Amino acid sequence: MKLKVPVIGGICQSTQGRDKDRYYIIREIYPDGAIGVVDGNFKKLACPKRKNVKHVRLLHEKAESISLKFIDGRQVFDSEIFSALKSYNYPQMEKTEQTKTE
Repeated sequence: MKLKVPVIGGICQSTQGRDKDRYYIIREIYPDGAIGVVDGNFKKLACPKRKNVKHVRLLHEKAESISLKFIDGRQVFDSEIFSALKSYNYPQMEKTEQTKTE
């Protein structure tokens, strides 16, 4: 089943453009149907990337704590977003960190 409606704090994957296969968290939803996405590294909270919903694959996963902060208007840091997406965008970093701690 494919998710069709974007939600704030939801995770999506870019399917078109230079950033193809990159994962983002949805920061805002624009009235024309586009979304503003951030990844905490290349696209920061200060300047979200505007993407057409047709050019992203919406995942069922959601960053719950970040989503609640966005909705409540509390401050979110780029480092939090980067950490939430680390396992998606940098799976090799995740594996090396696990082996270092063991």
